[in-house]
Amino acid sequence: CPTAAALRPANGSRVCALLYADNSPYYDQCCAGDVLVVPPGSDAPYMPLGWSARISSLVVGTKCELTVWSRKAKRGNSRRFGA
Repeated sequence: CPTAAALRPANGSRVCALLYADNSPYYDQCCAGDVLVVPPGSDAPYMPLGWSARISSLVVGTKCELTVWSRKAKRGNSRRFGA
């Protein structure tokens, strides 16, 4: 998985989080498969089509916080992730 400080694409724009679809019991293979990029200031009460219950790994960038909910429309239990 990339480090939190490494979430900066080649063009220099900032990324707050990367959410990955593939899972593995081996750490070096956890951050694989399809990637959902979360830009700074994003607010998405619904997951994009095809991403619900699919995320297995995530990396949150420095100076960012990602809050997720267990149900759609920001309902249910929430959890916050930081770098």
